[in-house]
Amino acid sequence: MHRQHLNLIPYARQSISEADIQAVIDILKSDWLTQGPTIPRFEKMVADYCGVRYAVAISSATAGLHIAALAAGLEPGHLLWTSPNTFVASANCALYAGASIDFVDIDPKTYNLDVQKLADKLERANTVGKLPKVVIPVHFAGQSCPMEPIAELAQKYGFQIIEDASHGIGGYYQNQPVGNCCYSDMTVFSFHPVKIITTGEGGMVLTNQLNLYEKLIRLRTHGITRDPQLLTNHNPPPWYYEQVELGYNYRLTDIQAALGISQMQRLEQFVERRRYLAKRYDELLQDLPLILPRQSPETRSSWHLYVVRLRLDKIHKSHRQVFEELRAEHIGVNLHYIPVHTQPYYQGLGFQWGDFPEAEQYYGEALTLPLYYELTEQDQDQVVSLLRNLLF
Repeated sequence: MHRQHLNLIPYARQSISEADIQAVIDILKSDWLTQGPTIPRFEKMVADYCGVRYAVAISSATAGLHIAALAAGLEPGHLLWTSPNTFVASANCALYAGASIDFVDIDPKTYNLDVQKLADKLERANTVGKLPKVVIPVHFAGQSCPMEPIAELAQKYGFQIIEDASHGIGGYYQNQPVGNCCYSDMTVFSFHPVKIITTGEGGMVLTNQLNLYEKLIRLRTHGITRDPQLLTNHNPPPWYYEQVELGYNYRLTDIQAALGISQMQRLEQFVERRRYLAKRYDELLQDLPLILPRQSPETRSSWHLYVVRLRLDKIHKSHRQVFEELRAEHIGVNLHYIPVHTQPYYQGLGFQWGDFPEAEQYYGEALTLPLYYELTEQDQDQVVSLLRNLLF
């Protein structure tokens, strides 16, 4: 059956309820549209859910990664390492801070940063005095990286850890919520519409360290403070504030925070449905020439993405052919991600094809299938049926 007369089944989409809409309307009718009381309520809600002390709402996860890198003290002359299998923001934040960037290849089973490769690279870097200041493990597709051994390496080699959990809210590692910063200095969430919950655009940085929290708060709002302990004027008038460092306008609005609070009330529901659909994919696809997503026993993914790999040696079509034929049938497959080091800008920095072969091989075979809260079993069956027809 050709789907051209039917609606596209996207790879992801938001779920907006009447309660979400009403929450936003209530703010529009209130005294505060931005920088009001709803933002700290949202921050506390997320912090309490994750079991972390502090949360800072920001305008995007990209903004969060930027100010987290700055709060970690990243500056020119420093190095940041991350995964090549991620969106460019995970690496760009190093360059925003004037630092240098490098990558650690991925685990061929989980597509997360490979801890053994990280350990080997750290050992080599230590001998030449080029250790990273910051490492950003990326929780790809919603599955946590193995944070405990990464934290052990951080203790040994002295780097700070920022978890890029843009895919990860609602996930668990060692039966603890992703975002509790048990094994990291900071964690960054994304609330983009394709993520687990949404505020439109938006994100949050979490930490257990007061000094980092205070720095993040200042960096979010132009580097401005009213804290008497930080002011040079020791007898300030009531209107007074000072810019004590170079910050940014990376603030969330009360409108967005209200949507976030409403969405958080359905977070468990969202993740439970995603897990159900992921398990259903596992069952429906098991006899196809595909590598299905593998889950580490110490994690429970939030299933932001469901990514399969084509066994190209067992099918008679190219990666691109399968992708284009599914798109032609209005199945909105996608590809996460083009390895960052292969982007023209990064090649201009000296990276090249061949540098991180696992990420490159993965890229040549990966396919992101539709997965979102309102995906119906009927639409999921249609995705599987078309995929089966194309592969055999």
